[in-house]
Amino acid sequence: MSIPTFVFTCSKKFLDYPCCHRQWKHSGHCRFVHGYSRSFTFWFGSQRLDQHGFVVDFSGLKDLEEKLTRNFDHTFLVNQDDPLIHVWKQLHEDGALDLRIMENVGMESTAKLIWEWANSILMITTGGRACCWRTEARENDFNASYFELIPDWYKVS
Repeated sequence: MSIPTFVFTCSKKFLDYPCCHRQWKHSGHCRFVHGYSRSFTFWFGSQRLDQHGFVVDFSGLKDLEEKLTRNFDHTFLVNQDDPLIHVWKQLHEDGALDLRIMENVGMESTAKLIWEWANSILMITTGGRACCWRTEARENDFNASYFELIPDWYKVS
């Protein structure tokens, strides 16, 4: 699939979602519980603007912002195959942590996940006129991951 050249683009940042995670398969210090204040950037593109002159009306991203908050604000993220999952679930039930179970807690997988979330919203709200073509999942000032793909449903018109 060739990447279309968008006539119009814009981006939106969502900053500072404090959460923690661990990469239990890592042989180094990443296997320990540690945290970051994650931030996210979304890039949107379209061949034409909406009736208000926007690629994406940012006020229409409340569902995306709510999903980011629900999943990453003061939460503990673990991989679904973490061998201590029963411990984390018990601590969640005991009110010691706010558990979120993910396929993979890494920033690369997070960048893909938030791309999916954004596009599931935009497919409905823009009727395919605009899409999210790139995301950034940032764990600090030094480390970030990106996911870049045009969704199959995007209409070049």
